[in-house]
Amino acid sequence: MAAPIAIHLEFGGGAELLFNGVKEHHVTLPSQSEPWDVKQLLVWIQRNLLKERPELFVQGDSVRPGILVLINDADWELMGELDYQLQDQDNVVFISTLHGG
Repeated sequence: MAAPIAIHLEFGGGAELLFNGVKEHHVTLPSQSEPWDVKQLLVWIQRNLLKERPELFVQGDSVRPGILVLINDADWELMGELDYQLQDQDNVVFISTLHGG
């Protein structure tokens, strides 16, 4: 059984507006049978933090194109994207690069 893990989430570039304007969240993910990965984290975020317009944050089982994801200050593409197994005290940042015109 994987122990609960504490992580720091940040939302920026306008993405924070989908989370009641709150940019930073310190959360503890509950213990579960397998280690937490980013794909499971996105489901948890939708159920527990996302307040409005989920279509502006997620598309399918991933983040929508135009949202930059950093894990511990590195592009998530270098970390394995959805398959990255979260570690205690990880910092995950979601930055919207989409701008209205």
